[in-house]
Formats: sequence, structure tokens, C-alpha cells
Amino acid sequence: MAVILDTDVTSYILKKDSRAELYQPHLLGLPKIISFMTLAELRRWELQNNWGARRIKQVRDFLDDFSVVYADEEFCEIWAQVKRDAHKYGNPIGTVDAWVESAALLFDIPLVTHNRRHFENVKNLKIISES
Repeated sequence: MAVILDTDVTSYILKKDSRAELYQPHLLGLPKIISFMTLAELRRWELQNNWGARRIKQVRDFLDDFSVVYADEEFCEIWAQVKRDAHKYGNPIGTVDAWVESAALLFDIPLVTHNRRHFENVKNLKIISES
């Protein structure tokens, strides 16, 4: 089995935030996957915060431990269904969150997030959260 990490948990691990410790037992020995949207958010942080070459290299080295899932036809179809269902049932979800959760649905593996409430209303989504 593997897990999809939401951007928040990925950032906790990257920053060595104390909340990362809550998730270590859920990650030990498992392949870790992030959505391309989490990767994009991390790249945006590099630019937004004007990180230097050393910090950028540190982040990129950190990401070597993760697989990244990129959008293809099936992934896009799942994302479209997630967005449609969220709207249809009055539980709107942000675009970034929809891509992250769609990655978990694509592989039928748990999503590890500290933002449980963003994802609770999604049918068939397995959530691991310590929040």
C-alpha cells in the first residue's frame, strides 16, 4: 500500500514542524505520493518567498522521497467528478484540494491530511488525519 500526502502534511515534514510527528506512524515503510498540485504549491512557495539556491536544493532533495502523480485522462475524469459532486451536494471543494483528493481516489489509497474537514464529504475517500 501507499499513501497520498496533502500539502499540509508534506510541509510539516519538510519544515520539521512538530505536527509531522503525528503522521510518522502512518507513513513508516509506505511509498509516499503527492499530487502534481502539491509540487506546484511548493514551487510557488520557492518563488513567493524568494528562496535561495541552497533552500531550493534542500526542498528538491526532500522531494526525492516522494512520487508525483501527474494528470492524465483518468485523473482528469476523477477530478471532474469530484468537483461536480461537491457542487451538486453543496460541499464545495477548492481546485487544489480536489486534485489532491482525486489522486487518492485514482489509486484507491488513503489521503493523509491535517485538514480533515476539507475532505470529509467525499464519497469513498479514505482519510488519515490527526486533527
